[in-house]
Amino acid sequence: MLNADRTDPALLRDLIAVELLAARERTAQLTEAVDDAELVAQHSPLMSPLVWDLAHIGNQEELWLLRNVGGRDPLHPEIDPLYDAFEHPRAERPRLPLLPPAEARAYAHEVRGRVLDLLAASPLEGAPLLDAGFAFGMIVQHEQQHDETMLITHQLRTGPAVLDAPPPPAATGPLPAEVLVPAGSFTMGTDTEPWALDNERPAHPVELPAFWLDTTPVSNGAYQRFIADGGYRDRRWWAPEGWAHRMSAGLEAPLFWRQEGGQWLRRRFGHLEPVPEDEPVLHVSWYEADAYARWAGRRLPTEAEWEKAARHDPATGRSRRFPWGDAAPGPEHANLGQRHLRPAPVGAYPEGESPYGARQLIGDVWEWTASDFTGYPGFAAWPYREYSEVFFGPEYKVLRGGSFAVAPVACRGTFRNWDYPVRRQIFAGFRTARDAEPRTARDAEPRTGNGAGPGSGGPRGGAGSGRDGSGDGWGRDGSGARA
Repeated sequence: MLNADRTDPALLRDLIAVELLAARERTAQLTEAVDDAELVAQHSPLMSPLVWDLAHIGNQEELWLLRNVGGRDPLHPEIDPLYDAFEHPRAERPRLPLLPPAEARAYAHEVRGRVLDLLAASPLEGAPLLDAGFAFGMIVQHEQQHDETMLITHQLRTGPAVLDAPPPPAATGPLPAEVLVPAGSFTMGTDTEPWALDNERPAHPVELPAFWLDTTPVSNGAYQRFIADGGYRDRRWWAPEGWAHRMSAGLEAPLFWRQEGGQWLRRRFGHLEPVPEDEPVLHVSWYEADAYARWAGRRLPTEAEWEKAARHDPATGRSRRFPWGDAAPGPEHANLGQRHLRPAPVGAYPEGESPYGARQLIGDVWEWTASDFTGYPGFAAWPYREYSEVFFGPEYKVLRGGSFAVAPVACRGTFRNWDYPVRRQIFAGFRTARDAEPRTARDAEPRTGNGAGPGSGGPRGGAGSGRDGSGDGWGRDGSGARA
């Protein structure tokens, strides 16, 4: 993974090659685990056929690296419209004349060979797309994000298990239920992360009042208590739009859960198993997370609160790249990269703890926040407006932290994901927060004009609302806004 001080062209070239290889190996694992019939099938109208993702990965690599960076002529311009995520919603893609599996693999392989030749000759400087290898880093992240998308498709498919991984590490403890983050300013966003995307920029100061944050994500056991207490049947805990969606969709529990003989079971990558009470709850929508928080007398943290808890070092006053420091994530820090195919128990990864004592802020589950997806003060769209800006607005909610399905190269303390508040197929959970002191009306407003201030609303301080959407949604060209 790229470190912020990595400037030597030879080292950078080697690093890019390693990341390209890692992404392609993961793509191969996900697409070779099933036969061709399953590759071309649509396992859910929420997702593309796996063969579409495979060729789309190659097509985006060709567009950005061979054509834009290398100035090469198109290899197969006639297929460009087929793999344009904005031109064809996911539900339509099975009906398109897509490349069959063998041709999709051959196309992606041909593109990759030419990209490696381009990389070997590239100065990796002298133009915005080349500086620090940005365009190559963007494509590496794009492929890894689609690998996460394909892993979600694997979770949605029916049939026997085809993927396997060892269990994650155990929890350590005991731990306090919540940690205090004192009032004060911190630096949100980044100007220095070489492969950061446009919505992570620029760095800017944000002032926050003190707040308490859950030490770990909310567990399955805690969420079962919400269900048992009638949380899905009591509209007091739900935002109006959330209650309407709960009723129309018939929500009674997280996606993939079912109850048999008084026991909660879940389906996980082809396995039916008891719901482990000590793991973070997974596959819940923003509306469900918001309702739980209200029921618990708490609220969802704002995006700014989440980032301060994850990055701010009170001893130095600076913002780190990750909760544990600036070093790239290792297996001792966080559950990333499809290493375990499930979240680790709450309280795991003591080496990944933030300066304030919060754990598992990176990896395990994406965490819903109270905030709408908006640009930071001074935001500039780059390298294309459709990456982020077209999604700004109250219909999308921000998620932070990454999940067990996210690759380290596509995860950092500044990374922002977003999706519709109804989304449940994504690997999302949450943690809750509360004010340390009574809030004034002024405290409830963003201090930077970017929606980063403390959340408010609802009988127990719950966050705002969104609308039911059915678009492509996945903030990172992955499991839900841009692919």
